[in-house]
Amino acid sequence: MPHPWLAKRTAQFDSSGIRKVFDLAAKMTDPINLSIGQPDFPVPDAVKNAAIEAIRTDKNGYSVTQGIPEFREALQARIDREYGHDDRRVLVTSGTSGALVLAMLAMVEPGDEVICFDPYFVMYPALVAMAGGKCVLVDTYPNFRIDPEKVAAAITPRTKLILLNSPANPTGVVAGEDEIQSLAGLAAKHNIALLSDEIYREFCYDAPLVSPTAWNDQTIVVDGLSKSHAVTGWRLGWVHGPAAIIDKLTMLQQYTFVCAPHPLQWAACTALETSIDSQVDQYRERRDLIVSGLHDAGYEVAPAGGAFYVFPKVPFGTGTEFVTRAIENQLLIIPGNIFSARDTHFRTSYAASIETIERGLEVLGKLNK
Repeated sequence: MPHPWLAKRTAQFDSSGIRKVFDLAAKMTDPINLSIGQPDFPVPDAVKNAAIEAIRTDKNGYSVTQGIPEFREALQARIDREYGHDDRRVLVTSGTSGALVLAMLAMVEPGDEVICFDPYFVMYPALVAMAGGKCVLVDTYPNFRIDPEKVAAAITPRTKLILLNSPANPTGVVAGEDEIQSLAGLAAKHNIALLSDEIYREFCYDAPLVSPTAWNDQTIVVDGLSKSHAVTGWRLGWVHGPAAIIDKLTMLQQYTFVCAPHPLQWAACTALETSIDSQVDQYRERRDLIVSGLHDAGYEVAPAGGAFYVFPKVPFGTGTEFVTRAIENQLLIIPGNIFSARDTHFRTSYAASIETIERGLEVLGKLNK
């Protein structure tokens, strides 16, 4: 029985399935952990040193809500160079999750519909529901490509927002130019907000990221340092878009997160100038290793051009049943129903050492014999 003080809306939320696997990993001895969605390389030394220096020089109080000028202005200059939109402004947020929370609170009314693509990042339906909205899923199986006709069919008078994630978690698929251009055009035609979650933009292995901002200058973009510089625990992100939207998100941040962690914003200035090219090259090699290994083991897996995930189809049973068997063999992966209305696939991360990936492939090979 739920506690009588709890609001009714909390009944629709359970602990994240990913978090449950994390908790399980903590109890296992020497698990083969391919479940974690965070880089396994260390934070670059220059970035760590900048954070330490900021703390030592007493930059530990609140910052201004919109982010320290040094970081915000560096971001704005980079955004202006890339996007070239006169009305595009940036807000520094408490992680990309904070940016998504603010966006949902600012734009989604109770009863509004938000189009998400299935499979989806686990947080999206929950955030839509917290704002009182309804998540409308557009199926992308089996190859996880966006079909503009399906999107058009899902649009109703209640549609407020389309939520895009490319490169995608959990599939690793990078949307192509035709898909993105069509999506941007649909949003503009129907006067629907388009939010592009580009947190994995640095991890595009075969071609540069295509952003819908190229065809729709009203697109709201969420980005951050968590994945690119291995600082998932720092909670540093940003959101940029039309000035009127960003102004309102800034006001909401005053009453929620207040500001992003102050000393770490100073370190972020250094991070923006720190190359991660070698790390991206290593992840490309790991992507090639795991995709070829899965193919050799007889798994059906869609091309994964970015992020650090693949989303293979299970060879037997449901995703949940298959993952249970994997865990019995010390392999930690995530069942597909955590990210989808279907339970036919599983997510495996290659943000792990070559040795760990090879151990995981060995178990997956045995499970498909």
